[in-house]
Amino acid sequence: MSIFFTTKFPKSRYSELRSEHIIGTLERLRMRIEERFPGSGLGKVAEELNAVALAIVGLVEQLSRPLWPIRILTFVAITLLIGLTGWICTLTLRYIPAGESGLMEILQGAESAINEVIFLALAILFFATLENRIKRKAALNSLHRLRSIAHVVDMHQLTKDPASLLADSQKTASSPELKMTPYQLTRYLDYCSELLAINSKLAALHIQQFQDAEVQKTVDEVESLSHELSNKIWQKIMMLDAAKKRK
Repeated sequence: MSIFFTTKFPKSRYSELRSEHIIGTLERLRMRIEERFPGSGLGKVAEELNAVALAIVGLVEQLSRPLWPIRILTFVAITLLIGLTGWICTLTLRYIPAGESGLMEILQGAESAINEVIFLALAILFFATLENRIKRKAALNSLHRLRSIAHVVDMHQLTKDPASLLADSQKTASSPELKMTPYQLTRYLDYCSELLAINSKLAALHIQQFQDAEVQKTVDEVESLSHELSNKIWQKIMMLDAAKKRK
């Protein structure tokens, strides 16, 4: 039985996220928010997310392409390291004297050679993983921005309490003033949920063409955060729907 996997999945327009569709959906959502809630803070968040999304699309394209300057630098550095190590070993063996003293020097040289090999292996590992580490840092910085935007969206819906619209609700002096109708509040919360969903899809774009365990873990965290915050919003929407049915 072969130990290699040769399965090739066919390329399809419907098996991958397409950045242009995400951007289009986000732009329409931004316009819907602005048309229904002109000048609102949520509209500004959608506008900010749109700018971040455009930057992410450019980043994802870069992540999918090789960084040739880094690869050339890596190849040259590894070649020089191997050549330098071979040259040092050759000089060491050439000037080892014969006899018992020569044997002792060979043993000492072998110990030194082992240290050189370890150093060489670490140096090669450093240069061989340099490109991936550069891409990983860029991806993690981008995902950190999406995580921050998810929390900002949550802050915008935090004070939108549907209980304040109920007839038997007891307000205090510090209760946030809510001027929206139940329908407007439902739309506002729905827009927040859609922003979080798009935020999650933008996070998933980072690993579509760039496979990295740490980036994958961070993407999962951003998706989980967006999902949890969206669940909180939908609990409020369900409260509004229940209140409408009672009326």
